Amino acid sequence: MTRADLAKQPREVAAMFDGVARRYDLINDLLSLGQDRRWRKAVARAVNAQPGERVLDLAAGTGTSSASFVTRGATCVACDFSLGMLAQGAKQRHGPDVGGVRFVAGDALALPFRDASFDAVTISFGLRNVHDPRAGLEEMLRVTKPGGRLVVCEFSAPTWAPFRATYDAYLQHAPKLISAVSSNPDSYVYLAESIRAWPGQAELAALVGRAGWEQVGWRNLTGGIVALHRALRPARKQATSSA
Repeated sequence: MTRADLAKQPREVAAMFDGVARRYDLINDLLSLGQDRRWRKAVARAVNAQPGERVLDLAAGTGTSSASFVTRGATCVACDFSLGMLAQGAKQRHGPDVGGVRFVAGDALALPFRDASFDAVTISFGLRNVHDPRAGLEEMLRVTKPGGRLVVCEFSAPTWAPFRATYDAYLQHAPKLISAVSSNPDSYVYLAESIRAWPGQAELAALVGRAGWEQVGWRNLTGGIVALHRALRPARKQATSSA
């Protein structure tokens, strides 16, 4: 069984997620004490998918969150570079195309979609696993329609210092807590390391802006354990000035 390190080489990260796919949703529920369900609902509200729209759910894993985007008539592509996660998602949902959700293998740095293909792009707990997050955000911009929206849900920095210290201690001990139910507890060592190394709310907002998105903002969930960043693709290409 493998685990990735903070260099986040795509092949290693994909292999790590392949190895934990079977119990991934269960362990997420246990580690978050059920908060992951609230976070998914917050993402669905932020995406605000409308009838006839196309939504790209990137780093979708088993597609647990993807179905929430189609309840009001939108269609959704659940995209992930872990074939094991996609296979588990299709198995859980009894097929690769279920209820308006289509499962597609793809790398966030080279998405297999045409320019301006989606009305909204969202990525939950996956951006920090991308080898080059800014390049990934630029690729998301490419496949989003002008005026379309981005929603990034990612672990972040708790805003209250005493709680932050408690949370950091929890992250250090989490792999031991799930060793009884996970076939690869070392992968959750990477999880804790990647969360601690990830930039805070303002830094991520700045990165989103540098990738070309506009009207970037965020709000904290669960005291800042998670932050929900939102942005728009510019409605028209900015004119460049000549010397």
